[in-house]
Amino acid sequence: MTFTPHGKHLIAGDWIAGETQFSSVPAHGPAHRYASGTPDLVDRACRAAERAFATFGWTSREDRAALLDAIAEEIEARAEPLTEIAMQETGLPEARLQGERGRTTGQLRLFAAHIRKGDYLDRRHDVALPDRQPLPRPDLRVIQRPIGPVAVFGASNFPLAFSVAGGDTASALAAGCPVVVKGHPAHPGTSEVVAEAIHAAITRCDMPGGIFSMIHGDGHETGAALVQHPLIRAVGFTGSLRGGRALFDLCAARPEPIPFFGELGSVNPNFILPVALDARADALAQGWAGSLTMGAGQFCTNPGVVILPAGEGAERFTAAATDALKGAAEQVMLTDGIASAYRQGAARLAESAVPVLEEPGMGRSARPTLYRSTAEDFLRDHTLGEEVFGPLGLIVTARDDDQMQELAEALEGQLTVTLHMDEGDTEAARRLMPVLERKAGRVLANGWPTGVEVADAMVHGGPYPASTNFGATSVGTLSIRRFLRPVCYQNIPEALLPEDLRG
Repeated sequence: MTFTPHGKHLIAGDWIAGETQFSSVPAHGPAHRYASGTPDLVDRACRAAERAFATFGWTSREDRAALLDAIAEEIEARAEPLTEIAMQETGLPEARLQGERGRTTGQLRLFAAHIRKGDYLDRRHDVALPDRQPLPRPDLRVIQRPIGPVAVFGASNFPLAFSVAGGDTASALAAGCPVVVKGHPAHPGTSEVVAEAIHAAITRCDMPGGIFSMIHGDGHETGAALVQHPLIRAVGFTGSLRGGRALFDLCAARPEPIPFFGELGSVNPNFILPVALDARADALAQGWAGSLTMGAGQFCTNPGVVILPAGEGAERFTAAATDALKGAAEQVMLTDGIASAYRQGAARLAESAVPVLEEPGMGRSARPTLYRSTAEDFLRDHTLGEEVFGPLGLIVTARDDDQMQELAEALEGQLTVTLHMDEGDTEAARRLMPVLERKAGRVLANGWPTGVEVADAMVHGGPYPASTNFGATSVGTLSIRRFLRPVCYQNIPEALLPEDLRG
């Protein structure tokens, strides 16, 4: 049975249509009409979220964990229509979407288990010392408390794991914060199905409807109204540097500025050190090509730049990478706009670097492209280090270890930096490490960064422009801390303390 979306917004438990509509642009299959968001709907959702926070912010960890588990179950119950509409809208294959659904429900359950333990609250207690001289000490207790309603923007490249019920929404709900989501216009039907799952879970768990709203939107007005609404206390965003920076600036310009947790752009450089290059240039090139083209390169951790010593090893690596990329199949990209931007980025790079492989594809499809540059040119031309979203690779050759160090120091902030090394490269790697850990949120050895494990120890963030808050992560249980703040209670009677501080 074919799934047909109804095209409505979900505002605090009510499905609401709208006179103004937009049409989806699927990779294949039928297009559908969806109501367009308005500032009035944003206001209604935010006010409902603030009212709901009066109770939701003081619910027990067990109740919120049960809600997260219920959302996971309701998403799994809608697996068939969810996969069907997501395949149509994004062009992603069935296996990829099934895996992403598992990641989405898995992180919901991980957050549920994490908050049940309670360690994330970082509770501390300094008992009163009434007889201390020269002054007594009061009773002091501190705990992490939820900040209030959070705005979340669905991401284009992960229609499930970084969208309506993705990590931002899951971590905010785990913290006790209501969420208002702006669905991504590239997959509105997918967003609708997931919103239905969240609504069903809220109903099952007898939670207030205002803890979650989802507003469709195909323009900038809805997003701007959301981040500027005075009741929104923080924003979670995954997307382009340009779009994210515009929203970040709006958050900073508010009469009361709020944190903008934006994950923006990264080329995720890979440093291949000399001994490793000599020993396994061909295997490294093939591994890079596979990572570079995975999902048409539409991952924020796509390894777009390889830095390696000039010489015979670099030539072997380039030849092997070229052969591997020539054999890569053409892939459908998430949107026509992303495909167009990829071709424009490839054309821009061709003005500054040496083309090795130049057939970026036509229409909504993409083929991998490959370019070469020297360290001197890379250091001179800032644009060579800018992200091109898609399967584009740049090989940068350095004359020696000192120049490789210079390249590392010149990098902008990154989500990831990778070292490919053998035992004989240890000293060179040791020199690079103090620089690399300042440049990225995650430093890898002998792997490819496209896999982001959802776990307690994961960091998916980094210095700007990788993200707008270098002290935060959008993946893993540490992401919950973004939507909490420490509150100290001094000599407060136990009956007035949060439940988790009593006793």
